[in-house]
Amino acid sequence: MSADKPRLIRSVRLLAAAEKRIEAEFLAPPSPATPLNTAAILKLAHEFQPTAVLVTHHAPLKGQDIAALPDCVKLVATVSVGLDHLDVPALLARGIAVSNTPDVLTDCNADLTMMLIIAACRRAAEYYTLMKKGWGHTLGMDEMLGHRVTGKTLGIIGMGRIGQAVARRAHGFEMNVLYHNRRQLDPAQEEGATYYASLEEMLPKCNILSLHLPAAPNGQPIMTARTLGLLPRGSVLVNAARGALIDETALIDALRSGQLAGAGLDVYRNEPNPDPRILALPNVFMTPHVGSATVETRTAMCMLALDNVAALVAGTPLPSPVTA
Repeated sequence: MSADKPRLIRSVRLLAAAEKRIEAEFLAPPSPATPLNTAAILKLAHEFQPTAVLVTHHAPLKGQDIAALPDCVKLVATVSVGLDHLDVPALLARGIAVSNTPDVLTDCNADLTMMLIIAACRRAAEYYTLMKKGWGHTLGMDEMLGHRVTGKTLGIIGMGRIGQAVARRAHGFEMNVLYHNRRQLDPAQEEGATYYASLEEMLPKCNILSLHLPAAPNGQPIMTARTLGLLPRGSVLVNAARGALIDETALIDALRSGQLAGAGLDVYRNEPNPDPRILALPNVFMTPHVGSATVETRTAMCMLALDNVAALVAGTPLPSPVTA
């Protein structure tokens, strides 16, 4: 390797195409066999003196972590859209640029959301459990019935890129789509959905509710016992955004009482160890925070992170900077 190549470190092993690019274009230590935590990435930063640090949620950088970064670091590139694990204002205040990987994971997150919607409505977790036990008896006409997805009213909270992509897919199921957002979008971005400025007015109209917004800085959930209670009895809740959006005790109560017929969840308050009470519920279809987990999307995320490093070194604008 040439010593004049840009120096970088990463907290996780990237996909094969990205690792090959690192070998060709950058100077970097060997790929970590297991994800590095914050202490390990800071130690490596002082030892290797990189210009850029690539991280994921495994290595959050907040508070004193940022003060501990060596002066050589000019960019923190997170291989994610979410920024919950970074104190962006503190990084920017130190003169360290920040980038993320928006857009490239929109479609796969929207696809997963549709999977969660269908699986929760059609009782996929319960059917799978029955089959793994050997089935063993035919089902009666009124036994283990799910809910039709086609024609239902879908409410979306958070009409950003992923919310819009979900709305497009929902129209393929002839769904009526409503949305609540901080502001109403231009008609060209609404994807035929109807805007509700008031969440309280929208919720009673939703057979299915899907969350697509960042977590609140103070960690307060948007779905509480009160807001869950505004949904029609027997509705379905889907969350592929952030676990902190839901009061999980209220969720459990709603699923046990029948206020919710089911839920489809990809994210949880305590990851990677979700509340065991949720794990025990039969009417929850669960995935392990894998919204972007396809070869195509994860490769694109890695490449975009490296594009940001290359742009920084070249003195050109970052492809996907985070500015606030």
